[in-house]
Amino acid sequence: MMPAVVVTGARQTGKSTLVRELAPGPRRYVSLDDLDTVDAARRDPEALVGGNEPVILDEVQREPRLLSAVKSAIDRQRSPGRFLLTGSADLLLMGRVSESLAGRASYLSLRPMTRREQLGLGRCGIWEELLAEPESEWAELVAAQPDESADWRDSALRGGMPTPSIHLADGAERSIWFDGYVRTYLERDLQDLSSISALPDFRRLARAACLRLGQTVNQTELGRDVALAQPTVHRYLNLLEASHLLVRVPAYSVNRTKRLIKSPKLYWADVGLALHLAQLDEPAGAHLENLVLGDLLAWRDARMQRAEVLHWRTTAGEEADFVIEADNRLLPVEVKATRRPRLRDIGGLRAFAAEYGQEARAGLLLHTGDAIEWLAPNVLAAPWRRVL
Repeated sequence: MMPAVVVTGARQTGKSTLVRELAPGPRRYVSLDDLDTVDAARRDPEALVGGNEPVILDEVQREPRLLSAVKSAIDRQRSPGRFLLTGSADLLLMGRVSESLAGRASYLSLRPMTRREQLGLGRCGIWEELLAEPESEWAELVAAQPDESADWRDSALRGGMPTPSIHLADGAERSIWFDGYVRTYLERDLQDLSSISALPDFRRLARAACLRLGQTVNQTELGRDVALAQPTVHRYLNLLEASHLLVRVPAYSVNRTKRLIKSPKLYWADVGLALHLAQLDEPAGAHLENLVLGDLLAWRDARMQRAEVLHWRTTAGEEADFVIEADNRLLPVEVKATRRPRLRDIGGLRAFAAEYGQEARAGLLLHTGDAIEWLAPNVLAAPWRRVL
């Protein structure tokens, strides 16, 4: 175990609760949400991290120079798990972070709650089981899952932040909560990352991004729609990603260099927040995709073995919403907001199988109905709620 563990994730995903209640043994807790503590960190950072007592430094991105004191303390005395750091920004992407904790810290991402976590099951969907079982067992595996009645639209509107998803059942209350969340982010968290003088421009860009869920990113076109220069759009998108609000899903390609230059697809970390920013009351198919992606990313980040979540699209328009790359195999996933999936809905999955042959597992089509059936010999249709 590393001397420091850094838990990052968007604000209000439960980082502070996690490190305070689940970390073993007594720890001194220091929150940089307190302005007096921030001032003390600037004047005498050694005093906050000194001593042999294990320390929690909450929201450390508010004073990145504190990391220098943490590094020095670790170099003087290395002990496993001595420092627990949380941050509402990806410290590796912050331009103000000049001190690296390379070789001294491990990093964990805490994402919005999955559907099964909200149900009290403490896990994500059955992705690991699908990868482990032969395709011939998939239908039985899916059928064995609890069939909790659920409206995916309600799940999308609630999102995965603990407070609105669990404690606020009323849409009006959630709207008030999301309003406060956005205000805190714009007026406080964003300024920790970079000084933004034109907050209306930034908020307009964020709303435009929320209206393009599931689409490939075209920064020039996005800038034209919101009257911003492409370099500004590029900077703002990077800030949204660094603060764990925006998610860009890379394109799959056998050639990994090509993968880096192909356009990613744009999603939001919390689909409920995306709907609020976009000022939409009725979720669409892209929001169901976003729900599935959130579950996939939670699974990927918790997995010990390396896995990637990508998308696939050809110049001819054939596509798979997501491609799971794990254990030297590929599992394509398509998401359709329909109760009665048809053969025409799996064209992309079949094209992917034809392209990659033995490297590809059978395809998985997630839909909003009840049927568990093989639409083709290599494509299983399954209800979203049985997999997530």
